[in-house]
Formats: sequence, C-alpha cells, structure tokens
Amino acid sequence: MTSKNYNPEIHHRRSIRLKYYDYNQAGAYFVTICVQDKKCLLGKIKEGLNQINQYGKIVEEIGNYLPINFSRIEIDGAVIMPNHFHGIIVINEYQKFGESFKGS
Repeated sequence: MTSKNYNPEIHHRRSIRLKYYDYNQAGAYFVTICVQDKKCLLGKIKEGLNQINQYGKIVEEIGNYLPINFSRIEIDGAVIMPNHFHGIIVINEYQKFGESFKGS
C-alpha cells in the first residue's frame, strides 16, 4: 500500500471474504472501491451536497454500462463519493469458475 498514513504495525486489515465461498454464484454483492491515497478525484462536497466531477461521471457511465455488457448482472444501487464508490451488484445466474463472461 502506498498511502503515507498506512502503518502495518497499527493497521491490521484482513480480508472479509469468506474463504470457501464461490463469489461466482447468484446473489447481491456490496462493493466499495476507493481512490488510491483517499484523494478526492471523483468530485467534492460543497455546502453539504455531493458534486461529482468529470471523473465521477466516468465512473457513473461505467456503472451504467456494466449490465449492458454483462447480461447476468444488474446494478441495484450505486453512490459515487469524492474518494470512493459504493455499489450493489446483483448476479442473476451462476457462472462456473473459469468460464468467460457472456455479453448481452
């Protein structure tokens, strides 16, 4: 990790992924993606309102585009914040490990 604030002696992050869970199976998955070093590259908060910029709009467009390219998923909800993104991705059908994604 390249963050200046990261100290492995203090920060004991561990994966919350279930060791033997097959994440290819159908279900709803909560996903968070953070900008490196927590930089506010996707927008800003102004007067208490979240305002996404051109990069935040790119993230939004990609999120809208995913279900078009990957027919087995849908985006149930998404929020773009200045330095991270939250989304709920719903996988509608099982895909065996190693199979390629099938487009629409």
